[in-house]
Amino acid sequence: MKVWVAHEHGIGLMGALPAGVTVETVSGPDHLPSDPAGVSFWVPPFLAGGSTVGLAEKLPDLKVVQLLSAGADAWVGRLAAGVTLCDARGVHDSSTAEWVVTAILSHLRAFPAFVRAQARREWAYEEFTPTDELAGKRVLIVGAGSIGAALNARLAPFEVEVTRVARTPRPDEGVHGVAELPALLPAADVVVVIVPLTDQTRGLIDAEFLAALPDGALLVNGARGPVADTEALVAELSTGRIGAALDVTDPEPLPADHPLWELPNVLITPHVAGSVKGVFPRAYRLAGAQLRRFVAGEPLTNQVTDGY
Repeated sequence: MKVWVAHEHGIGLMGALPAGVTVETVSGPDHLPSDPAGVSFWVPPFLAGGSTVGLAEKLPDLKVVQLLSAGADAWVGRLAAGVTLCDARGVHDSSTAEWVVTAILSHLRAFPAFVRAQARREWAYEEFTPTDELAGKRVLIVGAGSIGAALNARLAPFEVEVTRVARTPRPDEGVHGVAELPALLPAADVVVVIVPLTDQTRGLIDAEFLAALPDGALLVNGARGPVADTEALVAELSTGRIGAALDVTDPEPLPADHPLWELPNVLITPHVAGSVKGVFPRAYRLAGAQLRRFVAGEPLTNQVTDGY
């Protein structure tokens, strides 16, 4: 049985490999290590898309695609019948939750402004104090999956009031349904969106969503760029009425001449929430466990259905 993975060092992170398994490294569609025939289990590169996704069509014996990313939007609907798609749910919980907390605190405590002042060698105390603070804020988390749970746990010490929203309500867990957003948004000081990109979530952050936010609110997008309507986002943020912290944009990468770069109330990072030193050890441990389940004929975890 042949397995393809994206990183040479990942092989050693997978743990004990089942007997009869050959693991080869393939970094892209133009650098194939052997005949694609016989590859039944594939671990493509982190955040792969485009031609890499298209490589699946050249693998006639493919049975499993195990992603290193939590999002599967680039792959949904593009695999042949009989191929099981699995995401990396759980792998990015800590890193993405850390990014969100960092982004919130950076915005509220005016770190971007202080960094710009530092570059000018200015002691900008009078200009930017008093800053805002996180304590006492009402935080709305839109996306109550494993990352949402990790974020909720990390926000607990900050003396905030957290409300969680999922696709469908879970009253026993205190989780509201997405249909309740119009009533919840006006009461939120910080709105964190960490939903998967699906047909239902594409354009979720539209003009109506943004208009419902109270003055001074902070929008944090740690999901995917197309979850937000970029034109509506630019229009609302340009007024200065609300702020935003964005790890993802649409388009991505964001062109150098895009108006989002120029807005002082916007913090942008280049899709780095999951790009931490611990991601590959965690991701390849998952891939190794999945491979052992597959060889043993056991059910795979993290199977993608309905887009996530």
